[in-house]
Amino acid sequence: MLDKRMQDAFNSQINWELYSGYIYLSMASKFADLGMSGGQNWMTVQYQEELAHARIMFSYVLTRGGRVLLEAIEKPEAEWPNGLAMFEEALAHEEGVTARIHDMATLALELKDHATYNFLQWFIAEQVEEEETAMDWVSKFKMAGDHPAGLYQLDKELGARTYAPPTPLVEIDAAGG
Repeated sequence: MLDKRMQDAFNSQINWELYSGYIYLSMASKFADLGMSGGQNWMTVQYQEELAHARIMFSYVLTRGGRVLLEAIEKPEAEWPNGLAMFEEALAHEEGVTARIHDMATLALELKDHATYNFLQWFIAEQVEEEETAMDWVSKFKMAGDHPAGLYQLDKELGARTYAPPTPLVEIDAAGG
């Protein structure tokens, strides 16, 4: 059974993961507005990943006998001047998510909830990847600057991304959860 403080932290993080999805879906819309279908694709895949993260946490809370309480999701930003600005915001956002996940892991240790601490290790590793990917795209957009050929190439690369459900979600779906 989850401690109430841990359950509250999960409920807050589930909301944050859903909000993260909203941010990326909003960025997908802006990329479409900029005529960058590859950027739209990349952000749509990121949106799907964030929803998967929320589902994984949702399932974990229920498995541990907790209760998920969904709250209103904050309205995301809708305007950015270019792809670089979107990826800079994505990086800052992911750094914030990392801090939140670290706080949850610290709380789990304080509560001697080793099962939850172990569960959160997947998310900690995932955040390292999320930050690295966002930093890489920020660097690429900075190199391309406003050069149409560079932006075209980046958009092609962004368009190649496909969604693959994360392993914990595959396991949840296989178990019928």
